[in-house]
Amino acid sequence: MRVLVAGATGAMGKELVPRLVDAGHEVFAMIRSDSNKAKASQLGAVPVIADALNRAQVEKAVRQAAPEVIVNQLTAIGHVDLRKFEQSFAATDRLRVEGNDNLLAAARATGVRRFVAQSNGAFTYARTGGPIKNEQDPLENSPIAPMAPMIAAIKHLEKAVLGAAWTEGIVLRYGGFYGPGTSMAPGSQQLEMIRKRKFPVVGDGGGVWSFIHIADAAEATVIAVEKGGRGVYNIVDDEPAPVAEWLPELAAMLGVKKPTRVPRFIGRMAAGPAGVVLMTELRGASNAKAKRELGWHPAHPTWRQGLLG
Repeated sequence: MRVLVAGATGAMGKELVPRLVDAGHEVFAMIRSDSNKAKASQLGAVPVIADALNRAQVEKAVRQAAPEVIVNQLTAIGHVDLRKFEQSFAATDRLRVEGNDNLLAAARATGVRRFVAQSNGAFTYARTGGPIKNEQDPLENSPIAPMAPMIAAIKHLEKAVLGAAWTEGIVLRYGGFYGPGTSMAPGSQQLEMIRKRKFPVVGDGGGVWSFIHIADAAEATVIAVEKGGRGVYNIVDDEPAPVAEWLPELAAMLGVKKPTRVPRFIGRMAAGPAGVVLMTELRGASNAKAKRELGWHPAHPTWRQGLLG
């Protein structure tokens, strides 16, 4: 199939594009400038240039590629400062609203039959009820102020993709990425903070995190491109874990002492209200639907196995 990937040179794109090419697809990479042409070509894709926030450019690029499937992997997430959570996600929020809307408009104008979009299953489920959520559970309806724009952008994207009756809309709620090119790659700032004991357990550490190796996320995305059905899929590993469990174990893997523990009010001063929520109230996600309906199984079924690999 002809597949257009927006966000093709990011951490996910670097894993996804070669897999699509190896699977026999003709892949087009939507890039913002000429400077990324070589990167796209090295991945095996044909570059097409468009600023995702410019609707006319996006439609021109989509018409040029004439894809059967569009995959939206647009993000602009660098280092996340939990004390400045809203600012850290602002550019990505805009891409998830304006960029995604531009891609959908172009897809409709050109008759794209399947549209696959990146969503977030790590931070977004309602902080009520049980610790593990499935795709039928609601997303957060009462987010704290710093997280509200991010949650709103996710909801906008999902509603737009799933509500596009003219195409087969598929939403992939990825867990927290680890692996090459991610914020939890060996040598990354986040792991160095754990190594230096600057990443404490806040409160009871009861926030449940769902991880996914970026290579496993890419494999799931290829399957969704080829045979996914309309709907939402959690793309996470088999073992959601509370911070109080995974953080000390990761410290042990790194060969350092257990992280310190601080009360919520100290955590709020150090990491802001968003940091406290992530540490104490987050809900994890189940991958049962993706296994059942996509036939996907992560090669790294647990963060214990692959987090430092």
